[in-house]
Amino acid sequence: MKDLRRKTMRKLIKRIAFLLIFSCQCISHALCGEKGDVVIGAERSDKLETLLQGRKIGLVVNQTSVLNNELQTHLLDFLVESGYQVKVVFAPEHGFRGTEDAGEEVKDSKDIKTGIPIVSIYGKQKAPTAGQLAEIDAVVFDIQDVGARFYTYISTMHYVMEACAENGKELIVLDRPNPNDYVDGPIRQPGFRSFVGVDPIPLLHGLTVGELAGMINGEGWLKSGENSCKLEVVPMLNWKHGDPYWLPVKPSPNLPNDQAVRLYPSLCLFEATPFSVGRGTYFPFQVIGYPDKKFGTYQFTPAALPGFDTNPIQKDKVCYGVNLQEYPFEGGLTLKFVMDFFDKCGRNATFFFSRAKWFDLLAGTDQLRKQIAEGMSEEQIRESWKEGLDKYKEMRKKYLLYGE
Repeated sequence: MKDLRRKTMRKLIKRIAFLLIFSCQCISHALCGEKGDVVIGAERSDKLETLLQGRKIGLVVNQTSVLNNELQTHLLDFLVESGYQVKVVFAPEHGFRGTEDAGEEVKDSKDIKTGIPIVSIYGKQKAPTAGQLAEIDAVVFDIQDVGARFYTYISTMHYVMEACAENGKELIVLDRPNPNDYVDGPIRQPGFRSFVGVDPIPLLHGLTVGELAGMINGEGWLKSGENSCKLEVVPMLNWKHGDPYWLPVKPSPNLPNDQAVRLYPSLCLFEATPFSVGRGTYFPFQVIGYPDKKFGTYQFTPAALPGFDTNPIQKDKVCYGVNLQEYPFEGGLTLKFVMDFFDKCGRNATFFFSRAKWFDLLAGTDQLRKQIAEGMSEEQIRESWKEGLDKYKEMRKKYLLYGE
């Protein structure tokens, strides 16, 4: 009995110490208020206590779900150490620890550290089932987005919102900055809905995940229609739209640094072509190439590379093209690279758009592919987006939590 008491007391002291250290860090962040000293939603311990205390919780998290403290404590570990009742983790694309290749099946498992079950919601099952939510009071979503419509974590959030709406559960979104904070590109059109384009938003949506969740709810985009998801967003402190943000953890295996994150919205369209964007190298989304010297002087060879991609396009072939690792690109969306390489391949639309349907799903429309093939300039293509983007920007204003 004495041993049990000692063990219980040690555990209690450990939890109190953990909470005190973490709370002091959060208070320091909040009081400091310096530009760039962002307090993310997951660090709002006062808000978490109000929302989570005494409730059974499911988490939608991955390797980005860390606190900005010196130890980069994972949210799951923090909540468990703090005594919250975490019952299950729902894992998106790339898995709970973010190590799975793009498109690779994520399997159910158990977290080695905490013993908490991990349920995959990437693949055939895209959202928690009614049975998996039966013993849950609330679901917490805390994943770093990169601001592009085809980045599938926001698609996962949409389907989790639907599951919560259908089963009467609350979704709590712990907000994080958008590192590609622009509104640009074609809006996803009817007929082009897919897991890389669930909602009718631009290629760059210019929202945080919390703001986007509000838009999904407010615009009635859930399949339950008028039955919106019960939603609570824990907002950030010391961040507003337009502020730069550098990610402390790579958001997925093939976005290893800030340059890759910046270039990703513009280079992802190449994923529907025969060209490599560096998957299977240590600099993915920072190069473009193909096994033909006419495409450039820079050389790289994609290979099976654990932690990045084990089956990349043009695997084990020397590719020739361009190196963008030092390219002075501030961010946003440019069609320059796609259009340049289309010209270099002799404007051969059959070759370049070798997976036309996939290109259209990434673009959210077949219009972009047709405009490029017809020889329209980037300026002309952008003009065709203007009316839709103007309407979207007006709608977006209703859901902004951080000004402009």
